[in-house]
Amino acid sequence: MTEWRRQLSLLLVLALFFFAGVILGQVFSARVPDATGDELACYLTDFLKVEEGDLSPRTALSAAALYFRYPLAAFLLGFASIGVLLLPLVSGAFGFFLSFSVCCFTAAFGSDGVVLALAVFGLRCAVTLPCYFLLAVPSLERSAALACLSLGGGRRTAPVLYGREWWNRLAVISGALLAGMCADLMLAPWFLRQLLDRILA
Repeated sequence: MTEWRRQLSLLLVLALFFFAGVILGQVFSARVPDATGDELACYLTDFLKVEEGDLSPRTALSAAALYFRYPLAAFLLGFASIGVLLLPLVSGAFGFFLSFSVCCFTAAFGSDGVVLALAVFGLRCAVTLPCYFLLAVPSLERSAALACLSLGGGRRTAPVLYGREWWNRLAVISGALLAGMCADLMLAPWFLRQLLDRILA
């Protein structure tokens, strides 16, 4: 029960920073100029023109960066004591940029912007959000233990272990992220094209 409570408390800390980032994203999106709507429409139209062709390595790398950046950052920070400070900030940045992007779509396209944002970010968020927190919580726990080792000079503290469970978790989550990325590359352009044909007609 103690382990479960510790994991839950770490999750709550990260979630609080994430939602703080969401709120900040909404606040800053209110300062976006009106011309953003035209820029977003051009961006989405160009995006679909690119996606109509064969899948290029550049497109695949871009999608991989979008899917893996926050979960991978969470995983790597588990190996550094500074992760105890950076992981909450990364969670806040995740929430901020997601919220800011969605709010820009909503401000530019009104109620249609919510549906467009869902087409662009929906599947990605459904995959990356749980994957991020599943990696960030144990990473925060490990980085906090490393910080205790550093501050305590290694005395009276248990060693920080990265056992089989640690690596198995990474493998399973990487598989989930890869599957989500492939599904997104196949489905999102088609869905987005249908919406843009209706909205921009």
